[in-house]
Amino acid sequence: MDEHPSLNIAIARLGAAFPDSYNMWVLKAPYPGGYVLENGNWTIELSQTWLGWQGLFSPGNNPYCVPCHQGVSIPDLDIAMVTPADAPQPQIYSANLMQYLGIKLWHWLFCQQIGTAFAQSQGIAIGQGKSLRLRLEIRDPDLIPLPWEIVQSQPGKPAISLDREVLLFSRTSSDVNPLPPQRSEQSIKILLVLGQNIPGSPQLDLQQESRTIAQALQNTVPSGFNPPNRLNPASCQVDTLVQPTPRELIAALEQRQYNLFFYAGHGLPADNGGLLMLNELGSLNGTELAQLLVRCGVKLAVFNSCWGARPFQHQQQAVPRSSLAEVLLHHGVPAVLAMRDTIADREALSFIQTLTQALAHRLSIDGAVTVARQQLLTVYKYNQPAWTLPILYMHPEFNGELVRPLGDGDTVVPMHLPPIPAAYVRSLSFHTNPDFPISFGKMRVGRYANNDLVVGEPSVSKYHAEIIYRSASPSDASNGVYYLCDSSSYGSYVLTRENKWVKVHKQEFPLQSGMQIKFGSEDGQILEFRIDRVSGERGAGSD
Repeated sequence: MDEHPSLNIAIARLGAAFPDSYNMWVLKAPYPGGYVLENGNWTIELSQTWLGWQGLFSPGNNPYCVPCHQGVSIPDLDIAMVTPADAPQPQIYSANLMQYLGIKLWHWLFCQQIGTAFAQSQGIAIGQGKSLRLRLEIRDPDLIPLPWEIVQSQPGKPAISLDREVLLFSRTSSDVNPLPPQRSEQSIKILLVLGQNIPGSPQLDLQQESRTIAQALQNTVPSGFNPPNRLNPASCQVDTLVQPTPRELIAALEQRQYNLFFYAGHGLPADNGGLLMLNELGSLNGTELAQLLVRCGVKLAVFNSCWGARPFQHQQQAVPRSSLAEVLLHHGVPAVLAMRDTIADREALSFIQTLTQALAHRLSIDGAVTVARQQLLTVYKYNQPAWTLPILYMHPEFNGELVRPLGDGDTVVPMHLPPIPAAYVRSLSFHTNPDFPISFGKMRVGRYANNDLVVGEPSVSKYHAEIIYRSASPSDASNGVYYLCDSSSYGSYVLTRENKWVKVHKQEFPLQSGMQIKFGSEDGQILEFRIDRVSGERGAGSD
């Protein structure tokens, strides 16, 4: 997947002595002069508008308020300047309050130097024929509940989360564990988990509910958008667990290589990411789930619940890095999609169906979320908050790829080929060891995102090496050998049976199961090559 130019912006409160003052600075920019810092004051008008938003769209919840302006009243806001004269009366206030808050947030965030960095970064992206990847890191928990997805420059311009051709928007955090190497995959494998019903809500037929959601997830025929790979969607497989025990959930994730985890059900917020109430007797907290998802190589976790993107509140104070989305991101889950507030079932179903369709047509995760958000806007209209509810968090090192886009060199593999002994590579340098399967006897390794195994180290070449399988007999592939074929600038290293590191540079080296490999440098991360014992280990590739 081509890398998009990125602009990462952070917002943090100066401190208790200056409760209404914030630093805003650029963490990552596509040009050297883009790393700027400036200060902004949070105004009473912003607090009043935010309270007005909550009073209109979340009347049943305790309102969030920036502490420096606690106790402010909700005035009659002057939003006439953005109200079309011929607008239908019931829609005037809701639609224009949303637009009014979005414009106010824009002028607060993108004033002066930050705005200049944004404009120049966007110009660079347009010059490259790509969208700018904008990631917003909000370090003050009191600002996290705000709907930053609605930010827009002026009336009539799209919000920053709605224009995929120009902008790919997500939230992020720098307080994260390193991103482990990611599997390159050509299909979507979803584990759908239905947890305990929300207390007080109508009791659902969970089996029927699971079938409805699974059907929506498996429908890859695009609706509401024109994908670039309409004729070549990725296959989509959905497995379902209804009110599983924690042990059943762990076993399911460990037995299959899912890349998308979807949870619908009851949960409780807490400072460790909250609790997922799987059934009446069993639950998992956010930290436990995060470690499980990272260990099993899940790339995207989606939560259809009202609390996943909310920070936990203790004595009416928001706790930093306490939302489920932030906790999962902190532990290394590449992407998390959660809800900012309660979303209706029909809206959630429409969103996840379009999201899966876009992912199946090989859009990046942030691009697919934008498409699904646009669909909600089209169906449920601008003056309704549905399109603002999904909140996407992405790891700052993640390129957004769930399934690999089709390249010019990709071919369809015939299904009648003789079986090849299954093999995989796994990292030994991380506390979690996800497996990266070698598909059809070939794995491309390198720094660029379109490799099968991406190793993001400076000494690793763009297209560093390949692991390939060769057999002397075309009719019997079981007696062949896997080779490491290096084509890099700095070479690769293999730990032999004699416990010696051998440099492999511009040559081939036969691999045996259990051998360790480093790419680019003797100080690089250690990966282990394995032949799947279930498939049998034969010839030179056996232990």
